[in-house]
Amino acid sequence: MTQKFEIKPATISDVPLILSFIKDLAEYEKLAHEVVATEAILKKTLFGDNIHAEVIFGYLDDNPVAFALYFHNFSTFLGRPGIYLEDLFVKPEARGNGIGKKMLAYLANLAISRNCGRLEWWVLDWNETAINFYKRIGAKPMDEWTVFRVTDRELEVLAKS
Repeated sequence: MTQKFEIKPATISDVPLILSFIKDLAEYEKLAHEVVATEAILKKTLFGDNIHAEVIFGYLDDNPVAFALYFHNFSTFLGRPGIYLEDLFVKPEARGNGIGKKMLAYLANLAISRNCGRLEWWVLDWNETAINFYKRIGAKPMDEWTVFRVTDRELEVLAKS
């Protein structure tokens, strides 16, 4: 029996599901202790007056099995926006069915329709399964770049300098 796969944009009523996927992803990445997002925060930042990101879900036979959270960035060199994929997560029981590729294809089509110059994301160094998958679909690692981040106390100190 063929299973039906469908991608749908999230709505405000999906906030509990979004948070559930975020927690599942954090658990998978061994970063559950870093999740401080709440339903209230997600309602405000994803569906409030100043939207910061968008979410899509992948449904297999009407069951949510995948999610992606993304937002626009900008390439000064291209002079065009891009889409940055913050998170992509497919539930373990649904992996191996091409769902990750379908989610990325959806985002690639969205990027093209929005005249974006690129679709990009990060992947943890230890996640060889994901790295190999991304390479198979033609993604190229940006090995010559190092990511820097300022958070918490350091962010406050920098803001006051």
